[in-house]
Amino acid sequence: MNNKKQVIIIGAGPAGITAGYELAKEQDYEVKVFEQDSQIGGISKTINYKGNLIDTGIHRFFSKDDTIMDWWANILPVQTKPALDDILLERKLNLKTNDKISDPQTMDRVMLIRNRVSRIFYLKKFFDYPISLSFQTFANMGLWRTVKAGFGYFASIIHKRKETSLENFYINRFGKPLYRMFFENYTEKVWGVHPSKLGADWGSQRVKGVSVTKIIVDVITKPFKSKSSKNIETSLIESFVYPKLGAGQIWEEAAKEIVANGSTVELNNRIKQINVKNNKVISVITEDNGEDKTVECDLLLSSMPIKDLILAMNGIEIPNDVREAALNLPYREFMSVGLFVKKLLLENKTDIKTINNIVPDSWIYIQESNVKLGRLQVFNNWSPYAMKHFQDEVLIGCEYFCDEGDELWNMTDEDFIQLAIDELVKIKIINREDVTDAVRIKIKKAYPAYHGSYYDLPKVIDFLNSVENLYCIGRNGQHRYNNMDHSMLTGIEAVNHILGKTADKQSVWNVNTEKEYHETKK
Repeated sequence: MNNKKQVIIIGAGPAGITAGYELAKEQDYEVKVFEQDSQIGGISKTINYKGNLIDTGIHRFFSKDDTIMDWWANILPVQTKPALDDILLERKLNLKTNDKISDPQTMDRVMLIRNRVSRIFYLKKFFDYPISLSFQTFANMGLWRTVKAGFGYFASIIHKRKETSLENFYINRFGKPLYRMFFENYTEKVWGVHPSKLGADWGSQRVKGVSVTKIIVDVITKPFKSKSSKNIETSLIESFVYPKLGAGQIWEEAAKEIVANGSTVELNNRIKQINVKNNKVISVITEDNGEDKTVECDLLLSSMPIKDLILAMNGIEIPNDVREAALNLPYREFMSVGLFVKKLLLENKTDIKTINNIVPDSWIYIQESNVKLGRLQVFNNWSPYAMKHFQDEVLIGCEYFCDEGDELWNMTDEDFIQLAIDELVKIKIINREDVTDAVRIKIKKAYPAYHGSYYDLPKVIDFLNSVENLYCIGRNGQHRYNNMDHSMLTGIEAVNHILGKTADKQSVWNVNTEKEYHETKK
């Protein structure tokens, strides 16, 4: 007989795979990970389009938590020595690359060290992000905007606003003119709601340590700082690691380890019902290729959206106010166009060497108000190994944010791709005739939003915590706009509580509530 405790994990994204990886190593537990998609990785998966590996939502692999950095390195070692393909790449392109790996036998199982460059595209010019105090910043802004920004910042020092909204949160740290130039429009694109109507909670989780004051201090103290990641704000990091074959590679490799340890990862399995008895989950009903099956369990870890979790629960009385709050939690959908072009019109005016001298940016925030486009990813700068023809073309990801069922979401692939092309031409980033191919990517509930019934979330959390063997993990599992590392930590904290390493189940919800740390993704 199998006396192991049966663990069901809903979702094979970063949180679910991390928790599954950790628990599958334990002799007393058997893990079953159920994923409704056909691929592992959640919002961090990588799709294969005609031999090109495209991330659905690109992610920097960086954390101030050593547990996470060590976890990643254990799955995919960080490069150390030159390998044959790197040497050939250097010779062919006359470019000194830092893509070094230790063992040619495992040359694809590696994390590359990447330069971190993120900038804002505004007034058809580049601005550093976070905003720097460079001569170029002031030159791009012009004298009048610079003067206004200076007075606005000093006004924000003298008069602090109550942080009742994300707008006030930004103004307190940058002043109103800089907020309007670099945050207001982009934030509304992402959330579909003006920052004055969004909770400051989002800022406290995503932009904790960034402000004009912090930037000034960083400029002054940088020469004297240790290079340890713990001594710098995450938004000010200059390098990070990244899987050679795309972000999804790390979750796929970890999933292989889960299976190797005797557990399972089952794709195309949608959770239809969660059966609860005496405040404990006893089983789930999954839909596997059109057929329902009941799977019993001793523990349930859920990274599915809270809204869907509440809808699926059966056998427990859910208070009306809890149900109402959960069902009305707001989300924002994500869509991207992977666009292949012969070249960009943007010039590389930096001193950073790149392949074919394209701009060195990891991603570019589009602050122009006359387009719906929110952000650009430049895939060539993440891993040239993930592209079939990285020397001859540029692959960019055009990111849009919308609501399921709205005009953008309902556009045909052809029309949406044409919109992306039209907007890039409009702001002079590409020539239309340079487009060679394109693919559209859609992700539901990519961003838990901070307005509406979000403010009733505490009562939902209290109810979910009353189910003794249920753990809510991950971005959607907790309705928090967490980074990848924090999503992973919620999975690790759940496992720690299961194994008796922590006494309080609340520790799972406490991840990323500290004020010291978080990356800015804008």
